[in-house]
Amino acid sequence: MENLIQLVNRLQRACTALGDHGEESALPTLWDALPSIAVVGGQSSGKSSVLESIVGKDFLPRGSGIVTRRPLVLQLHRLEQGSREYAEFGHLPRKKFTDFAAVRKEIADETDRETGRSKQISSVPIYLSIYSPNVVNLTLIDLPGLTKVAVEGQSDSIVADIENMVRAYIEKCVYIYENNNAVLSSLWANMPNCIILAVSPANQDLATSDAIKISREVDPKGERTFGVLTKIDLMDKGTDAVDMLEGRAYKLQFPWIGVVNRSQADINKNVDMIAARRREKEYFSSTPEYRHLASRMGSEHLGKVMSKHLEAVIKSRIPGLQSLINKTIIDLESELSRLGKPIATDAGGKLYMVMEVCRTFDGIFKEHLDGVRPGGDKIYNVFDNQLPAALKRLQFDKQLSMDNVRKLITEADGYQPHLIAPEQGYRRLIESSLISIKGPAEAAVDAVHAILKDLVHKSISETAELKQYPSLRVEVNGAAVESLERMRDESKKATLQLVEMECSYLTVDFFRKLPQDIEKGGNPTHSIFDRYNDSYLRRIGSNVLSYVNMVCASLRNSIPKSVVYCQVREAKRSLLDHFFTDLGKKEGRQLGTLLDEDPAIMQRRLSLAKRLDLYRAAQSEIDSVAWSK
Repeated sequence: MENLIQLVNRLQRACTALGDHGEESALPTLWDALPSIAVVGGQSSGKSSVLESIVGKDFLPRGSGIVTRRPLVLQLHRLEQGSREYAEFGHLPRKKFTDFAAVRKEIADETDRETGRSKQISSVPIYLSIYSPNVVNLTLIDLPGLTKVAVEGQSDSIVADIENMVRAYIEKCVYIYENNNAVLSSLWANMPNCIILAVSPANQDLATSDAIKISREVDPKGERTFGVLTKIDLMDKGTDAVDMLEGRAYKLQFPWIGVVNRSQADINKNVDMIAARRREKEYFSSTPEYRHLASRMGSEHLGKVMSKHLEAVIKSRIPGLQSLINKTIIDLESELSRLGKPIATDAGGKLYMVMEVCRTFDGIFKEHLDGVRPGGDKIYNVFDNQLPAALKRLQFDKQLSMDNVRKLITEADGYQPHLIAPEQGYRRLIESSLISIKGPAEAAVDAVHAILKDLVHKSISETAELKQYPSLRVEVNGAAVESLERMRDESKKATLQLVEMECSYLTVDFFRKLPQDIEKGGNPTHSIFDRYNDSYLRRIGSNVLSYVNMVCASLRNSIPKSVVYCQVREAKRSLLDHFFTDLGKKEGRQLGTLLDEDPAIMQRRLSLAKRLDLYRAAQSEIDSVAWSK
């Protein structure tokens, strides 16, 4: 079976190459889903020496203060005996380092490239792979050492910044879908995904250990924390670390492991790691207090234990990791589909894209009018409620008051009195009353125009493709509103003509019945001497009101027909016709300005495509590995 740690190594390198560092972002992160081991400890706890002991090489920068200022993802690959040792950096993939002093320098230089020559920190990791016959397959993340005080050249927030970075790594969780009858359920299992290697010096009280303090906060039961004791050989005479190593001082789920690192004098004398490991073994086997623990002490044992445990954790996470990757691929593909395709490069392709987007918008607009989407019903409300209410509010009684009737009748007679019925007076009274209907008629046209305009805006917001192209969105909106205004003007003209038609030609049959009605009522024809009698004028006003009400009833039916014909029907048929005509005259460059995509959407699509490549690569990597359940 291919080593699962190597699988995770490849996935981590893919994450780095494609910009997934596990930081907070608007994109799903694969990095946080990968099991890892984070090495945590305070400054001067011996953390770097532990790592060098596991590797068997001097390769980490040394100095006072904060030396590790970026996370170092250390990937160890075991080679066959006799193979030559070398190192590779993720940012220098084709360069092999055989001189580990050069490795140390490159770590320092790459740190400075990201943070400058200041003493600030960065959460962007450095990737280092070491290939050697003297290592176990293992991946460790060396984090900046925890500190309590900022030194000169560091910001006041450095203490909190380092703690927050360390906490972000060791709190790392992966959300795994539960598989139920081959169907991914909506339930999530929140699984801590980082193994903590907590390094504490034995010559200090564990109660003050920075590593123990922070690991206890995120892993209070010690279920994923491995304790490492350094500087056991530097403890005061008469004291030992047995209580700590046997878990009585602070209990963890896993046994504590003690190590003896090289002293500064050993480093100055260039004592190599092979000799240092031999002396470490001799120390534990020859010291009476630790002799019974010697088989599970030392940096070599630590490396083997961590390698075995990491592989077991990876193996247990593989099924959930596959589910997570498959689900994320579906989500990424879905969002990419919503964002639409990249812009075409040729004029024909651009014209086709613009036409397709416009057709989509036009289809949504028609769905609103036809009742598939909400909004079209508001037009019916104008005809069924607003127009009748407006007609009812017309104050014909004021227009047909006794004084006004007398005034218009008298003026219409001129110097000669009417013989039988004051026809001109009737006409003037009717015309002056009917003219007031123009107000509700125009209001109905404007109300429908406002609704259609609102539906255009709604349809634009519901056309996902128009969100992709802000310039085209503005043009389509402008063209649609311009068409609606043109249709409104035509509708207003046609609707007002209906009112003017009623004013220009009266329905004679209505008035022909009036003398008969009078006779049936037993009222004699008025003489010229009582033509201004109140009863007579009241009769005229009543007749005119009856006629006006009849016309109102007729217009109540005909105005909606005119409005629908001139506005609604035309909007459905030809909302963007003028725009399409102008579109055919545009050149490729002009079409390109219409498809000037929102930079945020363009960047989002690029980021999603890049992240999708990562997840597909991860899917292929996992599918290619034969692992046993």
